[in-house]
Amino acid sequence: MLIVRFVPPGAERPAVGVRAADTVTELPVGSVGELLGLPLADLRAALATTGAVHAAADVALLPPVDQRMEVWAAGVTYQRSREARITESERAADVYDLVYDAQRPELFFKSASWRVTGDGESVSVRTDSEIDVPEPELGLVVNRHAEVVGYTVVNDMSSRTIEGVNPLYLPQAKIYLGGCAVGPGVRPVWEVADPYALTIELTIHRDGEVVWSGATSTSLLRRGFDELVAYLFRAEVFPDGVVLATGTALVPDLPFTLAAGDRVAITVGEVGTLTSTVVSGKEPLAWLATGRERRGDTR
Repeated sequence: MLIVRFVPPGAERPAVGVRAADTVTELPVGSVGELLGLPLADLRAALATTGAVHAAADVALLPPVDQRMEVWAAGVTYQRSREARITESERAADVYDLVYDAQRPELFFKSASWRVTGDGESVSVRTDSEIDVPEPELGLVVNRHAEVVGYTVVNDMSSRTIEGVNPLYLPQAKIYLGGCAVGPGVRPVWEVADPYALTIELTIHRDGEVVWSGATSTSLLRRGFDELVAYLFRAEVFPDGVVLATGTALVPDLPFTLAAGDRVAITVGEVGTLTSTVVSGKEPLAWLATGRERRGDTR
C-alpha cells in the first residue's frame, strides 16, 4: 500500500488515503501531518479505519507533505557522492572527505511543505547556474516521535555550479523554488523487509531519448537511518513530522546538466516512481505560493 495525499473527484479540499492496486480509500484524518503526529503503533491502527473508495485514475495525487512538515536532507552519505563533490569543488575538496568520515553527519534543511512538488509536476533549474542535476534519494518519513514510519522518493535538485564555488553556498545550491520533489506516496515501514537493499534508478529523457541513466542501491550507504534521525532530532522538533532524504549515489558526470523540457524519473524499489518535468527559473513555479494550479490544495 501507499499512503497518499490527493484530491477526490469533485472535492474542494485534499484528502489522505491508502492506495492499493487501482483504488484509493480515504482515511478519517485531515492531513499527513496529523497522521505523523501519532506514534507508530497508533498510525498503523489508523490505516485500518477507512472511508470512501475512489478509482485511482479519478484522483489527483499531491505531494505527501503538508501542514508544518518539512523536508531535510543528508549529504555525502555515499562514496559516489563524496567523489562527485570533491570533483566539482574548486577550493575546498577536503571538506567532503572530512564530513564523510566524521562522526557527525551533514544535515541541511531542504524545503517547507508548500514549496514541494509531487509526481507528475515540475522541478526547476536555477537561471544563475550553469550545471544543475537531480539527486535521486530514498526519503525517510519520520513522525513527531522520531520514529521512521515509512519511505518515499525524493528528488533533491542541486546546483553543482553554485556549491562548487564554495561549500558555504550550499543553501543557495539546494533551497530554491522548484528545488524539491517528493512522491508519489509513503510506503509503510512494515511493508519493506530490508530498506538497506533497495535499488535506486534515475533516468533522464530529452526530446524522447534517454540522455542519462544509472542505478545504485541503499546497501552502499555509509550511515544508518537511526543515526541520521537521531542527529536530526537532537536539537529540533517536528510536530507534524518530517521527510529526511538520505543522500545520493547517482550523480551525472560533469559537465552534464539538466535542460528545460527534460523529464526526470526516479524509482526506488518497493517504494515507487517519482516523475518530474524540468522548467527554468522560478516564474513557471510561482503558483506554488498560492497552490492555485492544484485543485483543492490549500496547504
